[in-house]
Amino acid sequence: MILSFEGVSYRYPGADAWALKKLFLTVRPGQGVLVGGASGSGKSTLCRIVIGLIPHFHGGELIGSVIVDGLDTRHHPIHQLFSHAGLVFQNPDAQLFNRTVETELAYGLESLGLPSAEIERRLYWASNLVGLDPLLNRQPQTLSGGEKQRVALAAILALRPRLLLLDEPFTHLDPEGSEMLRAALRTIRSEGIAVVVIEHRLHEVIADFERLVVLHQGEIVADDSPRRVIDQDISSYGLNLPPLVRLFRTLRWDGTPLTVDEALHWLTAKNLSPPVALELGTSESKSHSTGLGNRDLIVEMSGVSFSYNGQPALSDVNLILLRGECVALIGRNGAGKTTLIKHLNGLLKPEHGNVKVLGYNTRETPVAGMARHVGFAWQNANDQLFQPAVRDEVLTGPRALRAYDPVWCNALFERFELGPLLDRSPFRLSEGQKKRVSFAAALAVKPELVVLDEPTAGQDEPFRRELGALIRDLRSQGRTVALVTHDLEFAAEHASRWIALASGQIVADGPPDAVMANGEAMRKAGLRPTQRFQLIEALKRS
Repeated sequence: MILSFEGVSYRYPGADAWALKKLFLTVRPGQGVLVGGASGSGKSTLCRIVIGLIPHFHGGELIGSVIVDGLDTRHHPIHQLFSHAGLVFQNPDAQLFNRTVETELAYGLESLGLPSAEIERRLYWASNLVGLDPLLNRQPQTLSGGEKQRVALAAILALRPRLLLLDEPFTHLDPEGSEMLRAALRTIRSEGIAVVVIEHRLHEVIADFERLVVLHQGEIVADDSPRRVIDQDISSYGLNLPPLVRLFRTLRWDGTPLTVDEALHWLTAKNLSPPVALELGTSESKSHSTGLGNRDLIVEMSGVSFSYNGQPALSDVNLILLRGECVALIGRNGAGKTTLIKHLNGLLKPEHGNVKVLGYNTRETPVAGMARHVGFAWQNANDQLFQPAVRDEVLTGPRALRAYDPVWCNALFERFELGPLLDRSPFRLSEGQKKRVSFAAALAVKPELVVLDEPTAGQDEPFRRELGALIRDLRSQGRTVALVTHDLEFAAEHASRWIALASGQIVADGPPDAVMANGEAMRKAGLRPTQRFQLIEALKRS
């Protein structure tokens, strides 16, 4: 066995509750194990135990034994374990610190004292495997979230560990990046490297794994083939079921399709033509109406261009956003999505063209002035956390802008389940909890425009449902929501309009199904249609 947990329980320093309880788990060389569960179920804690961060860094109380590639993690320090087991963290910024991508990949290899020829061989093997060759001379801090994720993965792969752990690796990746990662994982598994993936968006990879382990409140409640696990009643465990499985259950069809091909085969075998029910199983956004009639103009971007150090990021962008709509900005990593939204509150000023938000020209209005009208929750919540306690983090904006409404803020605390966390440091929370704090902070001043950057990243199914309800409520109040997301399944359910970007330009703008039907625009933007859309189109052709 490459990994063995024998009766492992763990609790963090000062905590009464156990984060993990009596875990027994084994992983063989070359095996692929997918781990799911609600936020706070113990998934990231499990990863930290495997690489020795627990107990050597975090401390706390650890019971039982963890054996990695024949080494007892309790008796071997972290530096002795990292060439045996490597972890790609949920937040890639936590492990990137060198000046260039190339030196980032070489750092761990140099620390092992490997010969220069071996370092070069491993570096370029890992770079080619995840498609980093064009980025080797770039500074990691200038990359998109998905590109950073690939750098962190390559840095670990270059060490050639016998066991690779990835915590939410698909969160920041576009469809092309996801396909590249899936192919890379298949390659390294064929070489005998075991892979353990922690993931909320199960549909991304579930068909690639022979085991699905479900954690719930620190305990393993299921460990079997993915299909057998999903066939059970797992609704209380906070799993994001694959969209096709949810579709079949909604329509009361007996089947558990993990891929579009499986769903199509089942429907064909049943002699079913494209049913009306499938057409109705589309996005909620289609039927959602704000009832606002002729809506006000909230954002107007005209001829906007912007570049970083001479490299174009936006080129002649023309865009309007209306009151009460929910718009999803989609496209591959580095397409210009984050650059675009940074123009909505004046963080960036256009080199050419103009941006008006609620009639304010962002060239002439300070960021502090725009903050009263535009609320942001960034892709990496750590970028906006700075207060010693969660309560202060959320209330800083409304107090500074004299927009404090205690009833509204208390409702946000309740909605995002922050009550028990209000006196805790936001920096000691899980990544999912930090994200919830950033949402609450973004909404605390009651902004007319709410911008959410990768809002479903690291979030379980209960929170996704709550986020969907929040978007509906905000729209019914006349607020405009802009989502930047790679989660097209969520975007199809909740965004009434998609804007696809490619190389800094808008290549499609319209209802989700219309954009997905535009094959040329989807190709330019590096996107893949949702599974529901793919299934409907396949049925129409059959």
